[in-house]
Amino acid sequence: MKICAVMFISCVVCFYFSAVVSLLAEDVGTQVLERNDGSTSLELKDVLFIIQSQSNSFHAKRAQELKSDILKQAASFHQDHPKVLLIHELEEHNGAWTILPLMSHFSAIYGRNVSWIFFFEEETRVNISKLLETLSKFERTKEWFLGKALYDEESTIIHHYAFAENPAVFKYPDFAAGWALSVPLVNKLAMALKTEPLKSDFTIDLKHEIALYILQKASGPPLTPVGEFCTVSGNAIIPVHCATTFKTYLPFCGDAVKKDDIFVAVKTCKKFHKERLPVIKKTWEDQAGLIEYFSDHEDASIPTVYLGVPNTERGHCGKTFAILKRFFHIFPKMPWLVLVDDDTLISIPRLQKLLSCYDAQEPVFLGERYGYGLGSGGYSYITGGGGMVLSRAAVEKLLQSGCHCYSNDAPDDMVLGMCFNNIGVPATHSPLFHQICSSGMPYHVECSTVLIILVSELFYNKHLCWEDIFLLLLA
Repeated sequence: MKICAVMFISCVVCFYFSAVVSLLAEDVGTQVLERNDGSTSLELKDVLFIIQSQSNSFHAKRAQELKSDILKQAASFHQDHPKVLLIHELEEHNGAWTILPLMSHFSAIYGRNVSWIFFFEEETRVNISKLLETLSKFERTKEWFLGKALYDEESTIIHHYAFAENPAVFKYPDFAAGWALSVPLVNKLAMALKTEPLKSDFTIDLKHEIALYILQKASGPPLTPVGEFCTVSGNAIIPVHCATTFKTYLPFCGDAVKKDDIFVAVKTCKKFHKERLPVIKKTWEDQAGLIEYFSDHEDASIPTVYLGVPNTERGHCGKTFAILKRFFHIFPKMPWLVLVDDDTLISIPRLQKLLSCYDAQEPVFLGERYGYGLGSGGYSYITGGGGMVLSRAAVEKLLQSGCHCYSNDAPDDMVLGMCFNNIGVPATHSPLFHQICSSGMPYHVECSTVLIILVSELFYNKHLCWEDIFLLLLA
């Protein structure tokens, strides 16, 4: 029980420690500002606004609403309107959401017309007047990388164990609070990318990878923490000094999707029947309207479903595609499919609310988005560890395309990403899905919000701990 309590406390610290980190970063940000005494105040035309948008109809609408708000604010300045771009509309740039491939484009088109490029997410709220005031504190002719600073308490696999001896020394931006690059730095990045192209095969945590590239590959500046770039939790009062704000929120667009309209498919195998499946049965199984366990071994006591695909040590592509076919043919009127591993926790009620914002008649491929080879072609995909949600329209389009696994043990999430990319269905990212809870995760993004993968080595008969943690899923 003592060990269990320690594990539970450690996970809670994982969820909320970043709040302290963020507050410290804001204090530091107020101290490091360099006054721009030798230059006039910024005007709207000096800032290029970039919304990190997505093409899915729900997200595109939210981005357009934010763009309208920016332009409405701008109208009161009686100046030339600023340029506001949506990332997803830059379709000619493959992997535009990863930002760095766009630097040459930004430098060539806007390098002489603006002083700053300000990036922000579709739910970030921006006070233009305070933003201009904040950016005016920095000399525009110098290289600046500004944002709300995050850092890791300990080295983590998703950051490739960077700065393992002292991970807290490296700061990277919280995208939700907005972040800015001065044009001199944009121009430097454009030049660096010509001689030092993006070589990493995988894009996993973009904000960390951008900061690392700027510092190590482009020999640019480290992130300067800015206290005016803010995030707040829940119903907290927004501090008056904030130029940007982001509030914790779970999208809810009317009536929640009925649980009977969500088919949950759990991928498992015989060796985990007694170790992992009891955790699901003690926690979230009763929340699901329809759930099936797909295994290499039939066990009526669970029960499990065997689809004739042998178990593989990795990949599981054959099993996943067999599940897709079963979903499509056996449940012809079911709108939603959720694919999870046997070590994933879900809050079905929260998922029902989230899916109210999406249209099952539109091809939807939803979860935590990663990228593969996006610097030189490649594709985006939804990492399987955090769970994947597919609309019926997406499954139908995929199966009709004829795209299939090249082997049963191929990585199913990557094959799905490649297939959907080939047929024009985007991988839609949601910050509410998590493969792993990083100690540097922004405090406004709680691992418990919708999905969290459980680290397998923590299972061994410590189920009471996960029952305790499951209470967080319902909070």
